[in-house]
Amino acid sequence: MTRTYPTAHTTKIQNSRLRVLNKIKAGEFPLMTFMALPSVRMAQIVALTGVDGIIIDCEHGHIGDEAMHNSVAAISSLGVSPVIRIRGPAHDILKRALDTGAHGIMVPQINNAEEARQVVASSKFPPQGVRGQGSAFPAIGHALTTPEYMKSANETIVTMIQIETRAGVENVEEIAAVDGVDLIFIGPNDLAQSLLGYVPARGDEPEFVAAVDKIINAARKHGKWAGRMVNNGTAAKEARERYDTVAITGDTKAIQNWYMAEFDIARS
Repeated sequence: MTRTYPTAHTTKIQNSRLRVLNKIKAGEFPLMTFMALPSVRMAQIVALTGVDGIIIDCEHGHIGDEAMHNSVAAISSLGVSPVIRIRGPAHDILKRALDTGAHGIMVPQINNAEEARQVVASSKFPPQGVRGQGSAFPAIGHALTTPEYMKSANETIVTMIQIETRAGVENVEEIAAVDGVDLIFIGPNDLAQSLLGYVPARGDEPEFVAAVDKIINAARKHGKWAGRMVNNGTAAKEARERYDTVAITGDTKAIQNWYMAEFDIARS
C-alpha cells in the first residue's frame, strides 16, 4: 500500500509567518510578484507594498546564490512569503533554494509526471523524499527551531509546478496527479511561444485558450491550486474567478512602466 502524507492543502500546522500558504488555504487569493534584481533593499521595498509573496527569480533574473539567500531573509522578516523560482529541477538546485528558508518553490518547464515526482522527492525530507538537512538557515525563515522546521517543512512549503510547454500541456493530467505537487502555475509567455510560435498571446487563440482550460481543469480535478502570471491589477482581478493566486508582473517591469508613463506625461 502506498503511504500518503499531509500536504500544503491538508496540513493542520499553523504558522502565521507563512502568508501565501495561509491566504491560499483560506481562499483569500494571495497576490505575488516577481523580483529579478539582486538587492536586499529592493526585496524590502517590494515587501512593503502589501504583496503577499515575492517570487525571487533565479531562472531569468539577475539573482545569484548570495542574493537569493539575502532576499529570502529580508522578505520573510517583513511578514511576506519568499518563493524561489529555481533555474531547473536538479536536486542540488532545489536543495540549495530550500535551505534559504523559502516558503515555496516554483519549478519551470515541467513536462511530465516523472519530472514532477523528482521535484517532490528533492523537496521533502525522508521518508517522503530525499532532501538532506545541514543548515540552520531554513528554520529562521519560518520563525522555527530546526527540529520544528524538520517536522513541518514537508507539509507547509508550497511546491509550485510551471506548465509552459506543449509537452507539459499534453501531460498535465498526470503531472497534476502527483502527490506533493501543490500548485500548477501557468507561464503564459513560454506557453504561447511553445504553442503559437510568438509572444505575447492575444489570449483568444483557440489552441492557447484550450491549453489554459486544460491546465486549470487538471488542477481542479486533482485538488491542486492554480495560478498564473498577469500584467496588471485589472487582469489579476479578472483572474480571481478561475485562479487561486496570481503573480502581477515584476520589479523590472514595474520600474520601467512607472518611469515611461511619467516621462510621457512630462513630455506631453
